[in-house]
Amino acid sequence: MSLKDELKGIIPEKELEQLPNRFDIIGDIAIVSVPESMEKYNNVIAQTIMGRMQNIKTVLNKVSKLEGKRRVADFKIIAGHSTETIHKEFGFAYMIDLKKSFFNGRLSFERKRVTSMVKPGEDVLVPFCGVGPFAIPAAAAAKVVAVEMNGEACKSFVRNCKLNKVEENIHIINADATRLPNMIKKRFDRAIIPTPYGMDLFLESISSLVKAGGYIHFYTFKPKEQIAELIGKYEKMGFVVEFHRRCGNVAPGISRWVFDLKK
Repeated sequence: MSLKDELKGIIPEKELEQLPNRFDIIGDIAIVSVPESMEKYNNVIAQTIMGRMQNIKTVLNKVSKLEGKRRVADFKIIAGHSTETIHKEFGFAYMIDLKKSFFNGRLSFERKRVTSMVKPGEDVLVPFCGVGPFAIPAAAAAKVVAVEMNGEACKSFVRNCKLNKVEENIHIINADATRLPNMIKKRFDRAIIPTPYGMDLFLESISSLVKAGGYIHFYTFKPKEQIAELIGKYEKMGFVVEFHRRCGNVAPGISRWVFDLKK
């Protein structure tokens, strides 16, 4: 039964239509997007979620999208007491304060898929690394250089490296990833790039840091009808597009896509 189904008869149908049916779960926190016009129902929405999922300790209402260079959304606690949690996936654990650091729970499959390709002994670059969900699994096999400009995310990342016992394999740089070509002269076997929205040009600037024959896993946001053209563009840039897939909607008609590119 969906959240909306459970709320039928409790919230008037016309108002219920405004409520998204999906909500995200990160650790023991549920994240909903309750429209301002429905905030009077915050408590009943939170109690319904917590009633059906006993492991949920906090319910947050996402009241703004990602903002600023730190890429952090604004949340209002509507049940519970904390925006901090420990999120676990595929044998790894991440301490996160969602008020201070960005984390996308919907990319768990992608994190598993991509990091399972990392070979022992590789040198891997992870820009926009956040609290480490791509970098830490990669560091279980490889040496990783990870870059994040949000200082609070870096603090959590350091703790997560220790928590997952990979601190010896990760070098963390607290800096703007767009400056990487001027900061690093090293060449990498692989780059995993969970690119923020609107930063497609980053692929061209970062490709010089990847060895010939190396791989780039590049994430971008596009409508489906532009994908064929984009594949052609990547091929003209000298990449072999070995794989691509849609990995989540972000807006009407716009999806997140991943491209596995061989240089």
